[in-house]
Amino acid sequence: MIFPRLPGNVEHLPLDSLRGYDRNPRTHSDAQIAQIAASIIEFGWTNPILVSGDSEVIAGHGRLEAAKKLGLSTVPVLVLDHLSDAQRRAYVIADNRLALNAGWNEELLAGELHALNGDGFDLSLLGFDEAELDRLMAPLDEDTGISAQDDNGADAADEVPEPPQETVTQPGDLWLLGEHRLLCANSTDGAAVARLMAGQRASLLFTSPPYGSQRDYTTGGI
Repeated sequence: MIFPRLPGNVEHLPLDSLRGYDRNPRTHSDAQIAQIAASIIEFGWTNPILVSGDSEVIAGHGRLEAAKKLGLSTVPVLVLDHLSDAQRRAYVIADNRLALNAGWNEELLAGELHALNGDGFDLSLLGFDEAELDRLMAPLDEDTGISAQDDNGADAADEVPEPPQETVTQPGDLWLLGEHRLLCANSTDGAAVARLMAGQRASLLFTSPPYGSQRDYTTGGI
């Protein structure tokens, strides 16, 4: 068996001593660099920049730009001085492409996102855009733990059931449920609310149409 060569110790080099690879085909938008910078602030520097023996960046161009944005003077690097020129150029591409070939177990991913959301973690730091978070943060099915969506991506919680043949509750009906009172009425009708409260003052008003998911539809947080 041929064992791969392991790099040496992580070094800390001045930021201005590093130079990017001029023919790097991977692009980094300003928005993504800002995301990387926010990740560094939240989690610390977890992944060193890979450089050649002459301080040319092989992998980590986005982290390099994020470090500049944060005003850092030094950055952690691993020096890969054993690569040939062709290997260096190839790895610039492979390092980015190989990561894209991975997939997601969306059931586990959704469960982790819901758990992090419950802990109050800022989900925008994870790199998903708002549309992806909205899809992944759909209410979980209680039995399977899978987001309650059909094959077309529609949320099962939004489905309107067929009305019963015979209605039980009519507008104006007031139900007494132990210590609770439930009124079938328009919540914007002041007279209806006054009837429901029966002289009592509410400690909390909770609204979230169409269901109480406690979801911030902009950031995914509580």
